[in-house]
Amino acid sequence: MTDVHLLLLAAFLTWFSLILASALRSRSWTSAGREVAFGNREQQPEPSPLARRADRAAGNMLENLPLFICAVVAARLAGAPPEAIVPGAHVFVWARVVYLGVYLAGVPYLRTLVYFISIVGVATVGAAAVRAG
Repeated sequence: MTDVHLLLLAAFLTWFSLILASALRSRSWTSAGREVAFGNREQQPEPSPLARRADRAAGNMLENLPLFICAVVAARLAGAPPEAIVPGAHVFVWARVVYLGVYLAGVPYLRTLVYFISIVGVATVGAAAVRAG
């Protein structure tokens, strides 16, 4: 997988996180939920604990995706070789996949550990940019 593939995978994961949070909030698998999901969402049901966790996980992904994008773009612009970018990009993306699952499961300390692992991935890509620049 290239850094571009990993950027696209991170974008897809962000989209999936947002859609999942929306579906859990609206309960779109029910007939009443479909009405909410396809409507203007002016009267949404109270979110379940799982829906709240999904929403926070999606928000966290939205906050961290720009950091990842900036690190990859900086590394590319600095001329870092792919073998210096891709390992950190893999760490970020796969840690974010795990993060979503752990957050949804409601495991607080593990969630924080996985979050920091994803940040190590971004830092690794950023370090490749600094070394190349």
